Amino acid sequence: MIMNEATPAVPASQTPPAAVLTRHADAETCADPSSVMTLLADSDGTEGGITSYRSTFAEGAVGAPAHFHTRATELFFVISGALQVLVGEEVTILKEGDFLAVPPHTPHAFAAAPGCEADVLFVFTPGMGRFDYLRLLGRVMRGEADPKEIAESSERFDNHYVDSPVWRAALERSA
Repeated sequence: MIMNEATPAVPASQTPPAAVLTRHADAETCADPSSVMTLLADSDGTEGGITSYRSTFAEGAVGAPAHFHTRATELFFVISGALQVLVGEEVTILKEGDFLAVPPHTPHAFAAAPGCEADVLFVFTPGMGRFDYLRLLGRVMRGEADPKEIAESSERFDNHYVDSPVWRAALERSA
């Protein structure tokens, strides 16, 4: 084997993680009245490396209330449209092609930007089993599950909700 700086050697005692491929036709989707989530890769299939899903938000759709994660960085990439995002105490609009990385312990929230739809790729690193949380959200939004289940699952899914007057005001201005 020829080695160079671009292809470092992997010690024989380490097996590199397997590649993860999710075909569009095989991806599970979860829907609620205002968005569709396409589940792409969860930590159990990525050896804990990532969790990723794609969400399409209808105009006026509210994504997630203010919350933070203690273990994961959440990455946002706007494929199309625009996403209104809270990061800490600041609200900004992400547009097509914009990327945002929110580190652990940083309160954040998101919704389709006023008057816009949004198509967004989300990635969490390190990953954790998060697809059950997304499925639960869909059931709650459709009235099939009790919202208390979300609060009861905060540790399991590393989703910790917080009050944000800044985010509430932003959503009121958008309505």
